[in-house]
Amino acid sequence: MQSSTPHPAPPRRAWIGLLMASLGALGFSGKAIIVKLGYRHGADAITLLGLRMLFALPLFLGLAWWAGRGRAALTRRDRWAVLGLGFSGYYLASFLDFAGLAYISASFERLILYLNPTLVLLLGWLLLGRRVGARQVAALGISYAGVLWVFAQELQWQGEHVWLGALLVLGSAISYALYLLYSGEEVHRLGAMRLTGLATSVACLLCVGQYLLLRGPEAIAQVPVAVLQLSVLNAVLSTFAPVLLVMLAIERLGAAVAAQTGMLGPMATIALGAWLLDEPLTTGVLGGTVLVLGGILLLNRWR
Repeated sequence: MQSSTPHPAPPRRAWIGLLMASLGALGFSGKAIIVKLGYRHGADAITLLGLRMLFALPLFLGLAWWAGRGRAALTRRDRWAVLGLGFSGYYLASFLDFAGLAYISASFERLILYLNPTLVLLLGWLLLGRRVGARQVAALGISYAGVLWVFAQELQWQGEHVWLGALLVLGSAISYALYLLYSGEEVHRLGAMRLTGLATSVACLLCVGQYLLLRGPEAIAQVPVAVLQLSVLNAVLSTFAPVLLVMLAIERLGAAVAAQTGMLGPMATIALGAWLLDEPLTTGVLGGTVLVLGGILLLNRWR
């Protein structure tokens, strides 16, 4: 009988996969830092998101074309699924995330988003009736205790508007968790690369359309050069490149190992926030982060 246990990746392939996953996690961690720097130049969430997606659109269209070469054309069902997933997983999630970053620190934002596996588990239980074991509940409790610990710190630094920022970013995490929950069938039908390219292209068009509708085409000429430069960095280094690197890492390592490598992200965001944004780096923040990462690690192992 053939064993169902996956064979370990060859050493060189594994190291390349680990490097890709690590660079992807670091790239994602820089997004919040770039957005916070953009706010310091007077930009708002709609502008930063619209410009980021404007510069990222050609890259994701190219990814969708490349991943779809020689494959069957999209059916009507596929097109509706891509529209819905693009709206939930990338447009709405990105907009709520950018809006929330105006009120909370970059490190706290990254910790909330890192709760994503727990949200997928909870939504699967609520919406699909999936079973949740006692060990998984314990892991969830550890992670959420860490977030509440850091939340208490944020209230001291930022004031009462931290509630609004935390709720917006939590809404972003829930929106992306819904994307992960319902994208499984489309991933099998279209492939992860093709679905990501198509769904993100939809989100790019929605974000650019929102910017043009609310700010007008002439507003681009008034955007400071520094904001344009930050938006290009955000589009390439913290959006397209990490998506591609993580997808390639999953092919080499599997989803579980690649996800655990993603733990570098919150730590990198905390370090960059302290260095570039002068965000406080206290034992409370570090302790809460350890709890969040520990809970997610236990959840991945027990699942």
